[in-house]
Amino acid sequence: MRVLLIAEACNPEWVSVPLVGWSHARALAQINDVHLVTQVRNRDAIKRAGLVEGKDFTVIDSEAVARRAYRLAGILGAKANTGWTVLSSMMSLAYPYFEHLVWQQFGDRIAAKEFDVVHRLVPLSPASPSSLATRCREVGVPFVIGPLNGGLLWPPGFEAARKREGEYPSLLRELHRLMPGYYATRRDATAIVVASKTTMQQVPRVFRSKTFYLPENAIDPARFTVRRTRKATVPLKIVFVGRVVPCKAMDLFLEAAAQLIRDRKLSVEIVGDGPDMRVLESVIDREGLGERVHLTGWVEHTKIQDRLASADLLAFPSIRDFGGGAVLEAMAVGLAPIVVNYGGPAELVTDDTGYIIPLGTPAEIRTHLRKLLESLVKNPSDIDQKAAAAHTRAHKDFTWSVKAQRMTEIYGWAVNHRPTPRATALTTV
Repeated sequence: MRVLLIAEACNPEWVSVPLVGWSHARALAQINDVHLVTQVRNRDAIKRAGLVEGKDFTVIDSEAVARRAYRLAGILGAKANTGWTVLSSMMSLAYPYFEHLVWQQFGDRIAAKEFDVVHRLVPLSPASPSSLATRCREVGVPFVIGPLNGGLLWPPGFEAARKREGEYPSLLRELHRLMPGYYATRRDATAIVVASKTTMQQVPRVFRSKTFYLPENAIDPARFTVRRTRKATVPLKIVFVGRVVPCKAMDLFLEAAAQLIRDRKLSVEIVGDGPDMRVLESVIDREGLGERVHLTGWVEHTKIQDRLASADLLAFPSIRDFGGGAVLEAMAVGLAPIVVNYGGPAELVTDDTGYIIPLGTPAEIRTHLRKLLESLVKNPSDIDQKAAAAHTRAHKDFTWSVKAQRMTEIYGWAVNHRPTPRATALTTV
């Protein structure tokens, strides 16, 4: 397939969404003729990775608008690790300018059918409409969007955590559905790819027949070459990896595990940093956990696998997580995760490959966690069985190459359902 791949955030040297965009783009390029279009801020990192500008990728300089949107998000409360809904909303307002510039540069080539498919890979947010969907429909070129992911509401009982996170109530978050182009994007896209069951439910039923489910995250086997070989024994060694923010709920985990930690049946390592670090320090001091809970701070991403492989369990009790990349990374080295049955992580883990805690109030989650940990201390051999299954699942079903193959199948479906050009086609602005 000749693919024009739009990935505004795409960077091999960053983490989170930019790394997702890069990893997915490179996997697609292994089996398709891909030309990558990305934002100018990614240029140097992509060149260092060996791609040739002009031949392999093109950069779009939308900084005139993007820079202002980022500043406005900061004024409204978005910070490095909190207020992500605010930041996402502001960047969604800036994104149409990026696509406007993409059409200026590539519109004639799209209309001339130089590409079999135009695919908007990133942004992942469902709040970001795409004018390219309508423009491609006008000229009869299949347009694929996604995987889209987002819209996960804060569960009841976590109002204090939501406020610490700097997030607005869910009612305000739903306003993105009123943005110009929200409905037109879904109407005019040839295929819609969603990364979660929550996002699938947000797709109007009339468009479900052209909607495909494909989880957001995957793993690169070349990045995860270490495998856990230890046997789980008491004291169990538990690790958390990620941003230390309210939604990760590690304060609940420490409270649930407190007695077992004091009894030297558990130790906990927290790898990461963020604004909720003071909350964790307060829990550690209050519960007397200092000797058995280690706040490691940030660790270079390439060294994370060593931390994971030296543990017995991954603690990831997030109560609002869209993707759950850390969960897959743990599974990739053979580490069984503990997750809450809500959002992306619960869609990656099965009863055979980890432990899924029911969603509830903070008190209910603490109770479920405590009972699970008490059970595992009594029967640690169960952990190793799930760890082996987790490793198999990650490397069989969740590699970028598997994901790229599935996306390529969606391209084929889109080509077979190619839109008919309208009588009055849009041309380059």
